[in-house]
Amino acid sequence: MLKRNQYPALAARAGLWLRRALPAMLLCCATAAHAAGAPLAAEMAAGLKEEGLAGAVWSEVLPDGTVKVGASGLRDAAKQVPMQADTRVQVGSVGKVALALGVLRLVSEDRLTLDTPLQQVLPELALRNPWLASDPVRIRHLLAHTSGLDNARFWQAFSLHPAPDTPLADAFDGGGNLLRVRTRPGSRYAYSNMGYGLLGMVIEKVTGQPYERYLDAQLLQPLGMADSTFAFVTQMSTQAGTQADPRLAMGYFEHGVAQPAVPQYLRPAAQFTTTAADMGKLAQFLMGDGTLQGSQFIDLALMGALSEPAGTDAAQAGLAMGHGLALAVRDRHNVVGACHPGTAVGFRAMLCIYPEQDSAFFVAFNTDAEHADYERFNRLLLRDLELPLRAPAPRGTPAPTVENWQGVYLPSPGAMASMAWIDAVFGFTRVKWDGESLFLIPFQGEPRELEPVGGLLFRASDRSTASHVLMQEDGKHILSDGLRSYERASMLRMLVLWGSLALGAAGLLYVLLVGAYRAARRTLGRGDHLFVPLLSLLALLLPLPFFYFQSYLRLGDVTLASVLLALATGALPLAMAYGLARCWRSFGAAAETGTLAKWDWVALLAALQLLLVLAWWGLLPLRMWQL
Repeated sequence: MLKRNQYPALAARAGLWLRRALPAMLLCCATAAHAAGAPLAAEMAAGLKEEGLAGAVWSEVLPDGTVKVGASGLRDAAKQVPMQADTRVQVGSVGKVALALGVLRLVSEDRLTLDTPLQQVLPELALRNPWLASDPVRIRHLLAHTSGLDNARFWQAFSLHPAPDTPLADAFDGGGNLLRVRTRPGSRYAYSNMGYGLLGMVIEKVTGQPYERYLDAQLLQPLGMADSTFAFVTQMSTQAGTQADPRLAMGYFEHGVAQPAVPQYLRPAAQFTTTAADMGKLAQFLMGDGTLQGSQFIDLALMGALSEPAGTDAAQAGLAMGHGLALAVRDRHNVVGACHPGTAVGFRAMLCIYPEQDSAFFVAFNTDAEHADYERFNRLLLRDLELPLRAPAPRGTPAPTVENWQGVYLPSPGAMASMAWIDAVFGFTRVKWDGESLFLIPFQGEPRELEPVGGLLFRASDRSTASHVLMQEDGKHILSDGLRSYERASMLRMLVLWGSLALGAAGLLYVLLVGAYRAARRTLGRGDHLFVPLLSLLALLLPLPFFYFQSYLRLGDVTLASVLLALATGALPLAMAYGLARCWRSFGAAAETGTLAKWDWVALLAALQLLLVLAWWGLLPLRMWQL
């Protein structure tokens, strides 16, 4: 036992020991904490290098309410400026989540309702809705992408004409078919950037101010997202007076091609600048009960509908996959959450929340590379969050009528109405039932095997819950995964389309090869059947150098390249018809009895029919500024 007079000496020695040991202890703790976070940061850095991406920022919301942020790579590759955790990034369509909250705030304030018809707020819109009497387009349809409206047109997405303050109405000044409703509102999911552009107009009409100003002040400020804005932000000063933001990362494409941000027509759908920390705050609010500082900011019922698919035919058929008022249910890597991806000029992003586990992650990259595997980073963040894995749904007894759904299916509706012919000819999927599993065999992509989980619900092998459902509507057979719907097509129709393409391609190839052969042998005179058709095909090369030297962001603008393309493609059917006319005039002449010459009119007729089909589908002449 220690004597009382020994306590002071012992205390002194203990104090000395602590003074010496504390720095070492703190260093060890810091090293341990660094080591705990090092694997994620190291793997993110390695992934960026392997995928050819410039940099990334991310945030994680943990069950205890803390938010971890991280960064890796370069903010500016040219200047070798590293990415920082507080670097600002652009997140494209992830901003739709925040804009949706802004609309729901108006609903919570009774300034709007989810069932308000769009034309009640914006009566000036040239909306063409065949179901108007029974099913008008409502605010909830725009939020959930079930309005039936097209996604976007080329000129809306790829143009350098808009300014930061261009009126939103200018995005819808594109003719009577622009706002054509393709499916009954509320019945099917079809992603629509135009729908969110219209929501921006709704906000402006209800509040009487630019939607950016309203949302920055009435949504982002209360949420504490001080580093975020809906306003236009760019990396370079512009002649319009927009100043460069030194904290905004530069955007890149493949091979390190830099691209500063530019204004856009449909800016409510994709214009949002933020930071990883601010996105952590947004994720926390999305997983909450809609209250801020003790008062109800957004109605609790609306919060519950953020990621709950409702109303669509697929949801009513029992499929839990789909899009709610702001987020889509996402089943990946045996974890089910609610997510929203985003793409901006030179950026990619993903936001996912897992309310059951009080966890979430956000990640953004300042590179938009077509062939990069962005999903690998989602896997890393999911692993770091240590979310519990879900066991796959057990196999169930399929409905006895499953075999009736076999056939060829087309996207319904397709991503872009102007590309309907391409979707029909190249976007089809075959559905096959072998008695045990359902097989989806797309023309482009890998086949997928679906296991029955009961009735007409099926589960893909890489999903943990039912991922597809078979339905029948008005005698039509439908396949849906909640975010895409396919309708069975008549085999006769498909054979006609494929046959038309095959014959037309063969005819055009004949004109090109045989015409070039005759030209090489100097037998292709001006009076030859193939002279003018061959020239029209060669004229397609004229726009190529002009397209090469112009920015891809001008694909939807009227430029020298696009005008030349329209003229060249418009001349094609005329040239083929002229060649056919010459064939007819010379039919039966002694000089035209050769076997090869007799095939000229067959080839020209085959080419002409395909060109007329493309003209019928609105693809000829190819006017990029109207697509």
